[in-house]
Amino acid sequence: MRIDKLLWQLRLTKTRSQAQALVLAGHMRRNGGRILRASQDVAVGDTLTVPLPGGVRVIEVLALPVRRGPAAEAQACYRALDPQPFPAIAATGHETPERGQPQ
Repeated sequence: MRIDKLLWQLRLTKTRSQAQALVLAGHMRRNGGRILRASQDVAVGDTLTVPLPGGVRVIEVLALPVRRGPAAEAQACYRALDPQPFPAIAATGHETPERGQPQ
């Protein structure tokens, strides 16, 4: 199954085009190797490192979904290897203190 379709069906992204953009950004990994194209195949047993806006997720694919179904059905197809998502690598906002504020 294509990696972009898998991310969409597992409900890790809202749209398939968002999944393609995530892959093409070059930060996703499959079994430790960088994924360079959205059409790359994923199989049962693969470990994926997925950088999401809420943090980095590490998951193991347990089954390939047949459709984009309810969240419970999607979550049954993978196992999270990280107890909590790792914080995002770079902050999205500017956290610099204002002038005159103590640091």
